[in-house]
Amino acid sequence: MCLIVLAWRPGHALPLLVVANRDEFYARPSAGLGEWADSPGLVAGRDLQAGGTWLGSSPGGRFAALTNIRDPGAVQGSRSRGELPLRFLRDDQSPERFLNGLRAEADDYSGFNLLVGDRQQLWHFNSHNGQARALPAGIHGVSNADLDTPWPKLQRAKAALAQALDGADEERLFALLGDREKPEDHALPDTGVGLATERLLSSVFIASPNYGTRASTLVQLHADGSRRLRERRFGVDGVPLGETRFEG
Repeated sequence: MCLIVLAWRPGHALPLLVVANRDEFYARPSAGLGEWADSPGLVAGRDLQAGGTWLGSSPGGRFAALTNIRDPGAVQGSRSRGELPLRFLRDDQSPERFLNGLRAEADDYSGFNLLVGDRQQLWHFNSHNGQARALPAGIHGVSNADLDTPWPKLQRAKAALAQALDGADEERLFALLGDREKPEDHALPDTGVGLATERLLSSVFIASPNYGTRASTLVQLHADGSRRLRERRFGVDGVPLGETRFEG
């Protein structure tokens, strides 16, 4: 998962609204959004190579999502980051307790941002600085640096979400996630991957022959206990592959 923007509004009828793009190599095998047979009520996509997930929800309004931290010079971790959202979704610990327990083993994984929460609280953990914090109400976002790092595509997505909140029209939210506009070169971050790759990765929606946005997902957790997830999947060069919806 490489871009997540969300509206966190405790006390609202829709306390958590998440819009997210998962960017990955097209060759990496994965299954689309669905309920896991081995974990009733857990709804998520599934990485068929390592077995974890990048985003999902489970009973009780639990939510978890992950992004990688882009750092090409870093030592690779020995464990798959995709197991982290899955562990939280299958657990019953509070977000704070779960993240505090994670500190001691964070170095086992390559760099990551992890969002975990429910309808009452939402927390963020960045493995590079080891900080876990409860998020205040508002619009937040994370890509491949830290929470709310002012990368152009993240700022653009957050602004679009703020404008789309009235009514939270789903087609408008998917349009936000399908934005392919790229900023000028001078506005790009320098993460050590070279200018051509920075350009490729600079849009909200990424498309190329080898790597790009594999899934665009909407998550709505309602105060009445209901949840709604909707995912659109894409293949090489951004070709649409299908859509899945879950309500319950």
